[in-house]
Amino acid sequence: MEAPALRKDPVLIGAVAWTAVAAILFCLAGTTWQVRTFWFFQLPLDGLLAYSSWRVFRIATGPTRRFWAVLGTVGSLFLVGDSFQTVLVFAMGPGIWSTTGGIVQSACFMVGLAAIVIAMLVHPHPGRSGRERLAFWLDSATVLVGGAVIAWSFAVQPGQASRTDILSTLGASAVAVTSTFAAVKMILSGNAPMRKSAAISMISSAGFTLIGLFIAPPTVEALPAYVYVVRLMPSLLIALGPRTQEIIARFDPVPFGERRRKPYSLLPYGSIVIAFVTLIVIMPDGVSARMWGVVVGLGLICALVAGRQLAAFHDNTDLIKRLREHEARLRRQTETDGLTGLANRNHFHDQLAAALDAPGTEGVSVLLVDLDGFKGVNDTLGHAAGDALLVSVADKMRAALRDGDVAARLGGDEFAILLYGCPPAETEQTAQRILDALARPVELAGAPVCAQASIGAAGARPGDEVGSLMRRADMAMYAAKSAGKGRWLRYDAEMEHAVSFH
Repeated sequence: MEAPALRKDPVLIGAVAWTAVAAILFCLAGTTWQVRTFWFFQLPLDGLLAYSSWRVFRIATGPTRRFWAVLGTVGSLFLVGDSFQTVLVFAMGPGIWSTTGGIVQSACFMVGLAAIVIAMLVHPHPGRSGRERLAFWLDSATVLVGGAVIAWSFAVQPGQASRTDILSTLGASAVAVTSTFAAVKMILSGNAPMRKSAAISMISSAGFTLIGLFIAPPTVEALPAYVYVVRLMPSLLIALGPRTQEIIARFDPVPFGERRRKPYSLLPYGSIVIAFVTLIVIMPDGVSARMWGVVVGLGLICALVAGRQLAAFHDNTDLIKRLREHEARLRRQTETDGLTGLANRNHFHDQLAAALDAPGTEGVSVLLVDLDGFKGVNDTLGHAAGDALLVSVADKMRAALRDGDVAARLGGDEFAILLYGCPPAETEQTAQRILDALARPVELAGAPVCAQASIGAAGARPGDEVGSLMRRADMAMYAAKSAGKGRWLRYDAEMEHAVSFH
């Protein structure tokens, strides 16, 4: 729906037709009327830029609304400056017949262009850290210097003796390159204040500005007709963007920037390549002010890129640190029980399998601990109290174990303990320490509660697997529940029957 609406919009069609008429007049008119036509035909395009920008401003919100307020103000500023210049070229003599405006027009143009660039550079980007913002500004400065180097080497003409003309050419070239870079980065960031179809024409206007500076000096009065066409194109293209955005906003529920991944920027490194190529091209002319300008620009670019690399290095270091922390969190989440912080069932089975696969499994033992009467705690005191009791049991188990032993919550009120290198006597002592610890009451919902438990133990035999060892410990635990005394049984490694310990 977007494309047909754009193709049928009478305002867009009228703006293109208006520019086409100007191109015809440039070919038919003499120098005097070429210049008059150039300035006169700017005015409706400036008006379209201001009007459409303010229309978009009315429907935008947040930082996007601020951007369009800047663009609407810039359009109004362009209209004031170009109107003043149009009156001058119609009323005054040939001394001002040029595509370069006077003081008022030039001031309005430079202030407006700078405002657009700054608005694009400061527009917020999602999830950008302080160092990422610094890197973005360093990238922008690198591109700015690169544009100035190109202009100094190729756009500034040998006969341009006026310092004002030279600075104007350098400034316009650098700002045009930087505005293109800023617009591209803004669109690719996924938080742009306009859609891509609206931004393309505005980005293209900066390209035509550069071309217009390169094909002829801005202060020469007699120019070929195509130069006037090229220099009028930026006014058309920058005006088409807001109108396109205004049309999109009429029917699109999400009229502004599309979300997308932010690619890595290569433009700053391209500035180094361009500066080196420029230096090679002008070296045959010998040492001159032009060469020294390129050398200084190249030095600045290298310094800025070095700063950019340093910022990127710190960002990468932080990223690696965050990734490791995230990996550790994921590992903890996949290996531990969320309530108690003990190992979960899967991690316990993995640890037990590794212990049984290692040589010398005779000292490996498993304790299964099942709380007695836990459902009653939940029913009488509530689930919060039940969770608190489980956390207390986990803490007491940790305190009762040796370093290196693994405690796990298998689910509900069932726990397991993996003991390494633990002979039967020490296994009994560990089980008794756990029972003694659980017998000490904890305060739950204002009442002292003692955790009662049944413990079953099994020692590993040669050739045991996880399932067989856990089954023997489970049988011992249920035998302990049935016995109702001593609270724990052990399946001895050398005996096939259960032995009750009191």
